[in-house]
Amino acid sequence: MILGELEKRILQYMWETPEADAKQVHGALTKRRGGTLNTIQSTLDRLFKKDLLTRQKQGHAYYYRAKVGREELIAQLIQDVAGDFINADEDSLIAAFSSVSAGLDDEKLSQLEKLIQQQRQLRSRDACNVD
Repeated sequence: MILGELEKRILQYMWETPEADAKQVHGALTKRRGGTLNTIQSTLDRLFKKDLLTRQKQGHAYYYRAKVGREELIAQLIQDVAGDFINADEDSLIAAFSSVSAGLDDEKLSQLEKLIQQQRQLRSRDACNVD
């Protein structure tokens, strides 16, 4: 999945705002950079079609909500890129995470270690439930 700059900006806004229509998004995002309401409406529709937003019609307007969280989208994007470039038996993804983690401070590395441990526990729990 490829996201344009405006799509990213709208998703950032929608993660901070529980629900918004195109006029609200337009008002919030175009103060600094300009842009038309039509462009915002088209972009919201694209994000809806990409299954990243939900929408509900209220009167004459659609109200949008984020369908996926930030972390879920980041994981999906990483999987998409990894799937395009990395074979299942390669350690390239692990090497890439190792390279990225070189810039993390001790607190972030500790958080990463905790997340890895949680994943191991979930995997162990799932394996026990299958048996």
